[in-house]
Amino acid sequence: MLEAIDLTKKYGGFTALDSLNLTVDEGDIFCLLGANGAGKSTTINLFLNFIEPTSGRALINGLDVTEHARKTKQWLSYIPENLQLYKNLTGLENLEFFCGLGGVGQDRDALESLLLKSGLQKDFVHQRVDRYSKGMRQKVGIALARAKGAKVLLLDEPTSGLDPKASNEFSELLLEMKDQKVATLMATHDLFRAKDTGTHIGIMKEGTLLETMETSEISFNDLESKYLRHMHA
Repeated sequence: MLEAIDLTKKYGGFTALDSLNLTVDEGDIFCLLGANGAGKSTTINLFLNFIEPTSGRALINGLDVTEHARKTKQWLSYIPENLQLYKNLTGLENLEFFCGLGGVGQDRDALESLLLKSGLQKDFVHQRVDRYSKGMRQKVGIALARAKGAKVLLLDEPTSGLDPKASNEFSELLLEMKDQKVATLMATHDLFRAKDTGTHIGIMKEGTLLETMETSEISFNDLESKYLRHMHA
């Protein structure tokens, strides 16, 4: 579903992303690990077509996102570190609004069911978002992805700032989406969550993808050792 081919982004003499090659298939959760400035968010933004590549290509379902921006956006949902919702609207009203913008036809009862399925407590469905925790807002984002029937999830530090319980709940939702063959690309600092949730991990530094691995083939201790060795090299 997702493919980067020699994907590069430069700002003058600074290379934010250098010749990235990666593939995220249906049902994969590909976690990009790295410090700030490693190129993780740049990668996400290129797939979103928020910025244009200097060279190379970002493909979703075989289509170049710069040439088919409208079509490729129909297949994806994006959850950033801080999901922006309308604070004076309820969770359900936000979901109705964003579904309407995207031309997603869902009745009110179906949307409420999606919020509950995505882990939002029933007591909060009809409460204003200004009373929501960050974890609750992220669950509205998952509900929107479900309502949209998204085949691709792009996540930029979605669990940053969440308490362990909320972070674990979010991971469980991602695993549900995995079972539905959704392709997920997630930028994160969280080694434990990447190992626990991801199917694949890529370690990035200074715009370069240094190493990729399948999580089933590496222990957490070995992952931590590899990560620290790359960061200190």
